[in-house]
Amino acid sequence: MPIVSIDGIATHYATLGAGPPLLMFSPGGFNATLDTWSSLGAYARTKPLEHLSKRYTCIIFDRRETGRSGGRVERIDWAHYVAQGKGLLDHLQIQQAHLMGGCMGCSPVLAFGVAHPERVLSMIFYWPVGGAKYRLSSHQRFAEHLAFVHQQGLAQVVARAIETGKPFGADPRGGPWASVIRNDPAFAKVYAAQDVERYKLIAAGMGRGLFDRDTAPGAEPEDLLRLDIPALIIPGHDASHATSAARYLEECLPKGDYWDVAVADQTEERTSARLLEFLAAATGAPAAAGPILPAGPESAP
Repeated sequence: MPIVSIDGIATHYATLGAGPPLLMFSPGGFNATLDTWSSLGAYARTKPLEHLSKRYTCIIFDRRETGRSGGRVERIDWAHYVAQGKGLLDHLQIQQAHLMGGCMGCSPVLAFGVAHPERVLSMIFYWPVGGAKYRLSSHQRFAEHLAFVHQQGLAQVVARAIETGKPFGADPRGGPWASVIRNDPAFAKVYAAQDVERYKLIAAGMGRGLFDRDTAPGAEPEDLLRLDIPALIIPGHDASHATSAARYLEECLPKGDYWDVAVADQTEERTSARLLEFLAAATGAPAAAGPILPAGPESAP
């Protein structure tokens, strides 16, 4: 799969299928790799990538600091994730695309719609993160990492990230740059040698800035209320994907279409049909007739 440099950061990506472009911000929290669309939780069960790639050019990628993509130690906010997605569209010479986010990937979709509405044909929010429990657990993850840095130092962060092979969400001690540390020895060397007090300020600001509210993060409600972009909202219902976060998006997005279906009833057949129906309407094309067949091996990431 190709890797392109976007703003000096390597981005590992793939394109699947054919048709109008659909840029997909991966689920998985701080392990948002392109394969999570097929392997993680609800997405493995409903197989959206298999179905969507039969009608659309699905653009999937490892978010910066995850998988085989690179990273840079800086106070990352949602605009940084937007820049990666926009840079990928620019690289592929795509002027407008549908956007889809899963889990934490919904937040950069929100931010993208606010920053570049002229580039967005529609938005899909599949289980948006949010809720008080999600904010608290996110802050706790950063607090655990910062405590480990304070007690053990950055060289031990590098050792922990390499030893466990776990992403930040699975082991906070390895920090938000754990994947880059494992994949890039030069990065790991520079990371371990940086000023620890400066690093702690960067990481603390990153956690506070990304998870700054008890509902879906990513953009201010006043900005969302001004958007004129069709949006489909598929609610989750657990500690990380509070239904209240999805309802908040319904309230704030003027063209938001809330799919009021319980998680247990979000089957593969129903979910894929709803996604394709929404995208067809947003594209101005008739919905495809007939059964939606599983994708063949050539469409797998």
